[in-house]
Amino acid sequence: MHHSSSRALATLAALLPLALLSAAVAAKPPRFERRCGWYENPTPGNVTLTDRDGSWLIARQGSYEASGNEPEFSDSQWVETNNGHHGYGCACLTMQTDASRHRVLSISHATAQPLAVCRRDRALHEPEHDPDIGP
Repeated sequence: MHHSSSRALATLAALLPLALLSAAVAAKPPRFERRCGWYENPTPGNVTLTDRDGSWLIARQGSYEASGNEPEFSDSQWVETNNGHHGYGCACLTMQTDASRHRVLSISHATAQPLAVCRRDRALHEPEHDPDIGP
């Protein structure tokens, strides 16, 4: 074996644990984070949470659905915008996300909030709705 080949093998052997550590860190699941905003369910199977960082996909009919819990809204916490109790409310979700795709992977805890909580937050814009359908 040539001396340069031995040196190359030694360098490779030294870097291998670093590569394995990097792969282990990359494979670590995303941490849970709490996000609050407008929880929208305008039509069957389509759900998003819109917070100060944008809209997070929770479900798209026929193609995607995050695992986990969903908030339970009282009538006073929900604005109906479509037949079948579809609409929006204010909620806080503890969730894992794929930040690069703005997609929710799983929800561990979901809490409905009074509508006033989101309405007071200047970073949030209330979804449009027909006042003849809901409050």
